[in-house]
Amino acid sequence: MLELKNIRYVKNTKEIIKNVSLQFQESQVTALIGNNGVGKSTIAYIIMGLSDYTPTSGSVFLNGEDISGFSITDRAKKGISLLWQEPVRFEGLTVENYLSLGGRINKKKLYEALELVRLNPNVYLPRFVDKKLSGGERKRVEIASCVLLNPKFLVMDEPDSGIDIMSLDMIHDIIVYLKLQRTGIIIITHREEIVTTSDYSYLICDGRIIRQGASREIIDYYKTTCDVCDTINVPRGE
Repeated sequence: MLELKNIRYVKNTKEIIKNVSLQFQESQVTALIGNNGVGKSTIAYIIMGLSDYTPTSGSVFLNGEDISGFSITDRAKKGISLLWQEPVRFEGLTVENYLSLGGRINKKKLYEALELVRLNPNVYLPRFVDKKLSGGERKRVEIASCVLLNPKFLVMDEPDSGIDIMSLDMIHDIIVYLKLQRTGIIIITHREEIVTTSDYSYLICDGRIIRQGASREIIDYYKTTCDVCDTINVPRGE
């Protein structure tokens, strides 16, 4: 289990995350839903341990171990990975080199990972991870790298960002594949098509959890309440 307990995060005197507690299980897909600017990506960075995202108070636990003081490298070694919303570029590094950064990986595994994200391995392995790849192609390559890491928990920050709508089926297939590998998946999104692949959802507003439960119930509430809300970051009823 990956668990956040009573997390507060204050930056420049502004309280961004307000006493949030969440639980994530292996082999379970959990969605964090909410409009832009409500704190979803901040929670992702706190989970991953980015240096500028140390909680003001509260703790992060992995299988009962307090990892709040662990660096991003230490958390990666523990099996926590992050799929960035905006994929990176590496001048001079081929796709094959990039996918092998986590250690020696045989060609069969590389081929399987690229085929999962629907890229032709023969075409893409020798290509460079630079500006010649489109944003969607780089996103697919990064998803393939996450598959090869075989993480215990994977945070997917807007996995559909930069990918055309026809590729949503591919994202669904990746989620199913990782779930079968017992990976706990945390998806940050506001897309109904992505949320419906999850087992459980948290709805975030103003740095707080305002609703949680079965994903279908949460997305219905989101559509009827948050989509028509004309007050940014103020939960209904306040």
